[in-house]
Amino acid sequence: MNWSVKLEKFLSTMESEYFQDLLITGLINTIRVAVLGLIIGIIIGTVIAVVKVAPKYKLIVRILDKICSVYIAIFRGTPMVVQLLLAYYVLLPTLEIKNVDSIVVGIVVFGMNSGAYVAEIMRGGLNSVDRGQMEAGRALGLSYGTTMIKIIIPQAIKNILPTLGNEFITLIKETSVLSFITVYDLYTALSTIGSKNYEKMVPYIVMALIYIVLVLLITLLVKLLENIFAKSDKNKMSNKKKVKAV
Repeated sequence: MNWSVKLEKFLSTMESEYFQDLLITGLINTIRVAVLGLIIGIIIGTVIAVVKVAPKYKLIVRILDKICSVYIAIFRGTPMVVQLLLAYYVLLPTLEIKNVDSIVVGIVVFGMNSGAYVAEIMRGGLNSVDRGQMEAGRALGLSYGTTMIKIIIPQAIKNILPTLGNEFITLIKETSVLSFITVYDLYTALSTIGSKNYEKMVPYIVMALIYIVLVLLITLLVKLLENIFAKSDKNKMSNKKKVKAV
């Protein structure tokens, strides 16, 4: 196995602006789907988690709770690739929806899939917040929803930040299945580059390295956010001590 020849073929292929653009486009699409999918997932997951932890006194809340449970069961019980195929090749034709960009479908499906997982993550985060926080908010005259948005959810997000980072990493790695619905992602780009000289070994190694770099960057970002929150908490504690001392 002549590695130098294989590497030379890859580098010679990458000298072309066309293949450089392919790689950049694939990388951007991979990051775009993962980032937007996570944002949608956080929104959906937060709403579901709030419903799951809400008191079940009212009928509408109990109905919503059952709907959320079914939603979570469906999206956690089926593989991402199956959800993509059903959405793109079954749901859209059935509803006669045309001219929808496949990357939009990918973003929506990734977001809905992530929402099911974030819902359980967020539910654990909400439950980890001291119940006295809710009681304090209600005692101040805030409604249940306002207390959740302004007091409980921010604390929950801080508690589950590392787990959200893991979810982001999972989405980044799962973008490799986007090629099933013709999205030009990182996998498709490097596979196309490898097909130029019928040599895919080096392109696939480069693909693995790019994914590793992306994961390391996400890990670093999460640690930075954790440090920022930790410093903020220390400053708040310091200010409280100063106030008490006065």
